Amino acid sequence: MHGGNDWCTEKHGGNKPHKTWRKLHIALDPVTGDILSEELTTEHVGDETALPDLLTNIDADVGRFLADGAYDGQGVVDCLADKFGPEIEIIVPPPKNAVHGANVQRNQHIDAIAEHGRMKWQTEAGYNQRSQVEAQIGRWKQVIGDCLQVRDFYNQIVEARIASKALNRMTALGRAEYERVF
Repeated sequence: MHGGNDWCTEKHGGNKPHKTWRKLHIALDPVTGDILSEELTTEHVGDETALPDLLTNIDADVGRFLADGAYDGQGVVDCLADKFGPEIEIIVPPPKNAVHGANVQRNQHIDAIAEHGRMKWQTEAGYNQRSQVEAQIGRWKQVIGDCLQVRDFYNQIVEARIASKALNRMTALGRAEYERVF
């Protein structure tokens, strides 16, 4: 997402606008399709750094955590264990050059990928459910838009919260049901 600074170029000519990018981190319940939490950060905040603030707003019991490779780290494991307990299932793809460490679940993922391949691991581990988050981001951009309307960062945070509540309300009204037809 980016702030609305395009008017500066139109008003003052061809000077390069100073755009600041925002990152939207969301926690999604794959069963209900609801956004449980959202965190809007500046472009300089990494995924692992934004995770503790993202998790503070989640009141539900979480048994499984699906995320992309940016969340592969001991800090993420510690943060999730502190919030949801040590029995949480963490499904994060390790990098291709990953080696065994102290995390037992991660070691099992490394072994499964080495034995059966990354694609089979994704299917068996349920990692493919993460695509629902990507679909939700696409839905966000389609319904809400891909730019923020306000300029102040704290107001942009509020705007993101309102947008996620609106999307949750729309989801509560009804979701499409898909059925295979032969």
